Amino acid sequence: MEKEHQIFGIRAIIEAIQAGKEIDKVFVQKEAQGELMRDLMKVLKRNSINFSYVPVEKLNRLTPNNHQGAVATIAPVSFHDLETLVEQVLESGKTPLFLVLDQISDARNFGAIIRTAECTGVDGIIVQKQGSAPVNGDTVKTSAGAVFNVPICKVEHIKDAIFHFQGSGIKTVAATEKTDDTIYDINFNEPLAIIMGSEDRGVNPSVLKIVDNKAKLPMFGSISSLNVSVACGAFLYETVRQRR
Repeated sequence: MEKEHQIFGIRAIIEAIQAGKEIDKVFVQKEAQGELMRDLMKVLKRNSINFSYVPVEKLNRLTPNNHQGAVATIAPVSFHDLETLVEQVLESGKTPLFLVLDQISDARNFGAIIRTAECTGVDGIIVQKQGSAPVNGDTVKTSAGAVFNVPICKVEHIKDAIFHFQGSGIKTVAATEKTDDTIYDINFNEPLAIIMGSEDRGVNPSVLKIVDNKAKLPMFGSISSLNVSVACGAFLYETVRQRR
């Protein structure tokens, strides 16, 4: 984690949030006590900021400074408002292509996906505030700088984004093995949002219930799944192929 992208110390983090800094994630020491820590937790929950409990050893690795049980990462990019972005893309006259990441938690996978998204003309990437990979130095590096070129939106719930797409005339297609349709059976040549699931669980079952289509990649080996960034690349390049 790049040091200029982190804040350490409970009071410093609270002040940064209140000053409107773009906090991406906060690492909080497990079982940390005290009134100040309780204040921090209230502020994090009130502002829907992504946080996770970690052992003190992780915090010690993140910073040599006195962290008081909390280290925050500042996003190196500004996040976009979903509704505004969708409106802009629809007004531009091009066929929209959005990517929804349902709790992908590995920063390097996230970075690799952003890089492919930039190469395939994705108009925006949507992630959930809680449980998603942080936009940190690893993400920037793995994306080869593409993170600065593709708008990223953070939403409270993935389902809200899907309902918004559907209400805007944008078809939603989830990548999942739980279907008979492959990516070659789906029409990607229309306004589209592709939903990719987390590394271990795939797309959330409650999300699968509300999407317009489900699609899988044909698999011929003995291993039943691809790395999520590779699978995402296959979906995006099938979209490019159909739209050419």
